[in-house]
Amino acid sequence: MQPGETFGPFRLRELINSGGMADLWLVTDSKEQPFALRVLKPGLRFNFLAKKRFIHGCEVLSKIHNHDHVIKYFEHGKIEGTWYLLMEYIEGANLREMMNKNESIIVEKVWDLLLDMATALEHVHESGFIHLDFKPENIIVTHNAQIRLIDFDLAQPKPDKPKKLWKYPGTPAYMAPEMLLHGKIDHRADIFAYGVSAYELLTRRKPFPGENPKEILQNQINKKNNLIPPREHNPDIPPGVEKLILKCIEIDPDRRYPFMSVVIRDLKFA
Repeated sequence: MQPGETFGPFRLRELINSGGMADLWLVTDSKEQPFALRVLKPGLRFNFLAKKRFIHGCEVLSKIHNHDHVIKYFEHGKIEGTWYLLMEYIEGANLREMMNKNESIIVEKVWDLLLDMATALEHVHESGFIHLDFKPENIIVTHNAQIRLIDFDLAQPKPDKPKKLWKYPGTPAYMAPEMLLHGKIDHRADIFAYGVSAYELLTRRKPFPGENPKEILQNQINKKNNLIPPREHNPDIPPGVEKLILKCIEIDPDRRYPFMSVVIRDLKFA
């Protein structure tokens, strides 16, 4: 696939991003309307697990996209043997890229970003799913600091009570200790990931650094000795926000916030 070529009814304009499993293109339709087109990589066409995960992410998004802070879904399917997902095109960058560039908009709008991120995650949970890969790379930020949550390939139905998964994929730095230990999980694993992301957004550091899952887990377990409160990195953080973040990243899930709605409530008054 090359810029200028067609893919079904769409014309490829620009390769926006290339991940391990899929490529993301800016495309236009016959009316020159822009869209984001996510395409499963050709080398994975016959990879059953990759194809299953890709389709699963499409199906989850189709059920929960009706929200201001979740990327809008249009359709998914297969063209000439290649699976695709058609979404709204957002001019902007992911939160990781904006943090790396220290974009002024995310400093000016940081409290709005934190609230919108929490609201997006609340919607996912209330729609009956857990995201399981919540991190700055999966948060698109527009030029006026609006956010869209993306990438639901790892999402799972929200269980009524903590349960074990058959597999624990994800990004270790944002995974709760119960995930790294392959234990029983529920939506509070997402709340932990939100807390890690909020800590990082406000300090530009991870609360539990490590080169591999084992090191990260050890830093989590030894939290009292290893965790630096976020206000020591950034004194401008209000004490109430620091308290909120620390509650999100409690090692024991029962000590975390029970629901994102409570996080949102406390964030509004912090």
